[in-house]
Amino acid sequence: MKTVLMVAEKPSLAQSIAKILSRGNFNSRKGLNGVCSVHEYTGTFLGQNVRFKVTSVCGHVMTLDFIGKYNNWDKVDPAELFSKAPTEKKEANPKLNMVKFLQQVEGRGIDYIVLWLDCDKEGENICFEVIDAIHPVMNIARGNERMIYRAKFSAITDTDINNAMNQLGEPNRNEALSVDARQELDLRVGCAFTRFQTKYFQGKYGNLDSSLISFGPCQTPTLGFCVERHDKIQSFKPEAYWVLQAKISNYSGDSMVLDWDRVRVFDREVAQMYLNMTKFTTETKVESVSKKEKVKQRPQALNTVEMLRVASSALGMGPQHAMQIAEKLYTQGYISYPRTETTQYPENFDLKGTLRQQVNSPYWSETVKALLAEGITRPRKGQDVGDHPPITPMRSATEAELGTDASIPVHINNICQRNYVTVESGRRLKPTNLGIVLVHGYYKIDQELVLPTIRSAVEKQLSLIAAGKADFPPVLEHALNIFKRKFHYFVDSIAGMDELMEVSFSPIAETGKPLSRCGRCHRFMKYIQAKPSRMHCSHCDDTYSLPQNGTIKLYKELRCPLDEFELVLWSSGSRGKSYPLCPYCYNHPPFRDMRKGMGCNECTHPTCQHSLSLLGIVQCMECESGVLVFDPTSGPKWRMACNKCNVVVHFFENAHRVKVSSETCDVCEAAIVDVDFNKAKSPLPGEATQHSGCVFCDPVFQNLVELQYAKMKHPMHRGGGGRRRGRGRGRGRRPPGRNNPKKPKDKMAALAAYFV
Repeated sequence: MKTVLMVAEKPSLAQSIAKILSRGNFNSRKGLNGVCSVHEYTGTFLGQNVRFKVTSVCGHVMTLDFIGKYNNWDKVDPAELFSKAPTEKKEANPKLNMVKFLQQVEGRGIDYIVLWLDCDKEGENICFEVIDAIHPVMNIARGNERMIYRAKFSAITDTDINNAMNQLGEPNRNEALSVDARQELDLRVGCAFTRFQTKYFQGKYGNLDSSLISFGPCQTPTLGFCVERHDKIQSFKPEAYWVLQAKISNYSGDSMVLDWDRVRVFDREVAQMYLNMTKFTTETKVESVSKKEKVKQRPQALNTVEMLRVASSALGMGPQHAMQIAEKLYTQGYISYPRTETTQYPENFDLKGTLRQQVNSPYWSETVKALLAEGITRPRKGQDVGDHPPITPMRSATEAELGTDASIPVHINNICQRNYVTVESGRRLKPTNLGIVLVHGYYKIDQELVLPTIRSAVEKQLSLIAAGKADFPPVLEHALNIFKRKFHYFVDSIAGMDELMEVSFSPIAETGKPLSRCGRCHRFMKYIQAKPSRMHCSHCDDTYSLPQNGTIKLYKELRCPLDEFELVLWSSGSRGKSYPLCPYCYNHPPFRDMRKGMGCNECTHPTCQHSLSLLGIVQCMECESGVLVFDPTSGPKWRMACNKCNVVVHFFENAHRVKVSSETCDVCEAAIVDVDFNKAKSPLPGEATQHSGCVFCDPVFQNLVELQYAKMKHPMHRGGGGRRRGRGRGRGRRPPGRNNPKKPKDKMAALAAYFV
């Protein structure tokens, strides 16, 4: 029996498609990555009995990035990113193992693919990401037999899904290429401008309070709209005016307020004159009566922009919040696809059938019945741009079936994350000082960098690729050449923006507080706490970046043996991790096997008392790439922490002294630990207070160990707050810098030692 693999864009969508096409008769299992389930059933396809597997991706499978060496900000001129820097496709989320899930597990040996990605250009691009992963491992087609099919749909309803299955087409390569072009353009342009202005301004000003001064062809015009509106509000000067109101009554006691034909005057004396003329009038004469009919224009069909506008004005919801709810309603089958520019229904669109879906609604069933009985008027004619039908309710629902909107977090967009704007009242964006200065600076140098016109022109060029009217390479090259020239002009004219920065922000030499001594001039360097936190030596005029999202303090006035810089201690919190670091080594790795951004807990110096070589205990039992390193500052609640992930191991609480020995365990090769316990709280038998052994294998130590996960932000972290206690063994691999270890006697001792 042949196999058909059907791939949707989201897990919830895959389940809905499987439920509809199998009529509820399907089995589900978890996929390899634990996120994407696989739903299986049998049926017919192309006139033959087949086994269907319905699964999904989680958005884009791949992302575009520069090859490794061009991601080094210090060694690469941003101008090179426009043409010289090669790019490559990488997994968008390596933790999901999406390529392995599709290629080695679910896609291997299948006969057909049916692609159920969202029907827009991004969805078309994801189609080919899925094809690239699966096609090499599919069964070989016979002759000209077609293997890959594309489903086109606009709503998750029985009718739409079944119609799509009966009218399968082909994925559109041109639309996918237009997305590739936009991704590469955004990557090259955004990174070039972002790297230049970030390094330029963060090296000069200490209170920018932004870890990244980013630029984006879409992001920056969005910021421009916010600042433009803010400028208009700030420049508005209210002017006093006067209005004349007259209330009259007839002999029956009926009264009304008259509107003044002049509406208002800005001269108080004139207003007072008219008031005096009418003040003592006791009778009025009606000279004429006229009636005027007002007709409200029929609304157009709903597109995305209008939906977001109404959500903001009527519901007080921000655009990110509104769009997230709309996408949730779409995947659950309550509305049609919410990303559309079209405001006109096709002539053959079944408005009555759509309305009948609401006839049993507890809220408006009577209104629906009346409309069906009296007849309905079609919406006002709009524009059909050829994407999706307007946003349409597909079935009735009760805030009980849908849940509460308040439980959905509001996502902050890029300009909020960069501290360019703040969000007020959940939906109103107010630009910060940094955001205002940036936009005014762009206007001063090149207003097209902040206006939407150039992006609009680029989008038109990309649309030609999507329509098959232009080729990918020349369109991309033309757009990049435009931005490359603008970049060089921006660099040459940066002094214009710098003048605005000088007025609003403090020079880095005047910011921060003295903390530790520079290894070159031996004067105190200042610690700048505002994002991004860093150290600055005003005498040498050097700035050193530091780890983020934690606290920094002086580390016992100890110095690095390599460069004489005083060490500082970074800490993520009372129950998290901490490690010392040398500001100079952190920015300029001293050894070949070290990379920028490493602390002493990753340093391979063979004799330094703070290094991995002397404090490393055993390979991490969770991430396998890290080493558990003893934290000598953690007493009396002693701990060791992985120098790669968020694993923290607590041990020997209330011990007087803990020291890592140069000897190793014969079983698991973990470093032997010497512990001196307080006499009053010693867990040792008798009156003993000192003991040496393996943290994981020694019977005395085994019950004194507790594994936790540090609650901290880190790209490699898997989660937070969990803990496991009890016995365990170390990995069979020693940290660098130790004596040559013996191989484990027991094979099981070399495997992961998980705490039971």
